[in-house]
Amino acid sequence: MSEKVILVLVDGMRPDGMMQCGNPFAEKLIKESTYSLTAQTVMPSVTLPCHLALFHSVDPMRHGILSNTYVPQVRPIESLFDRLDNHDKKCAFFYTWEELRDLSRPDHLHTALCLNQHKQSDTDTKITDAAIKYINEENPDFLFLYLGETDEVGGHDCGWMSEQYMKSVSKALSCTEKLKNSIPDDYTIILLADHGGHDRCHGDDIPEDMTIPIVFCGNRFEKGKELGAISIKDVAVTIAKLLEVSPAKEWEGVAVI
Repeated sequence: MSEKVILVLVDGMRPDGMMQCGNPFAEKLIKESTYSLTAQTVMPSVTLPCHLALFHSVDPMRHGILSNTYVPQVRPIESLFDRLDNHDKKCAFFYTWEELRDLSRPDHLHTALCLNQHKQSDTDTKITDAAIKYINEENPDFLFLYLGETDEVGGHDCGWMSEQYMKSVSKALSCTEKLKNSIPDDYTIILLADHGGHDRCHGDDIPEDMTIPIVFCGNRFEKGKELGAISIKDVAVTIAKLLEVSPAKEWEGVAVI
């Protein structure tokens, strides 16, 4: 039977930041999930290229986006949104950074909502509340929730692993906990980051930037199981398998189930 999936991405959340921020939900979630605290993102470890790799399951050199400026793909690859919609799955996208809008081609989403984090405050909380309302009213097959304050307010403004950064990580975890406790328990929740960071930047091929957490919490996943080497490219393939949709032929990732 097909699962339903919520994918929560906390921009710039390092695994050590997640586990050391002081939010008890991090340890609780790990105990309830199959997880990796040593998963790897792609180079360049920059937000838009990493998201394109996440949703298209290929390296940036293949999808062609090497900075935070989107350009049309020369050889288009189906995204996860496109693939699921083509198999009649109801998909939704709730986000706070407008540059992510091109993760899906036009007309492949049931609902999309962007709250601009540069124009509003407390966007992680607001977008989470909006996603919870939508899930409970519309029962989507797949929803992507992007939380951006950790990168913008915590990392770039104050520095990775700074006090403010840790507070923003804890806030994102609290949003994830609220989501988990507010929606039907038949949803699988996947929590991850797109990249890490160091000082007040990211984008380098160093462990602080390249290492990310990926956590799978749901009926199909063993509790407290630590995975070996996995990649951000494995997530789209895993979600497709959970929703009983075959992966696009171009995808490079491997399902973890």
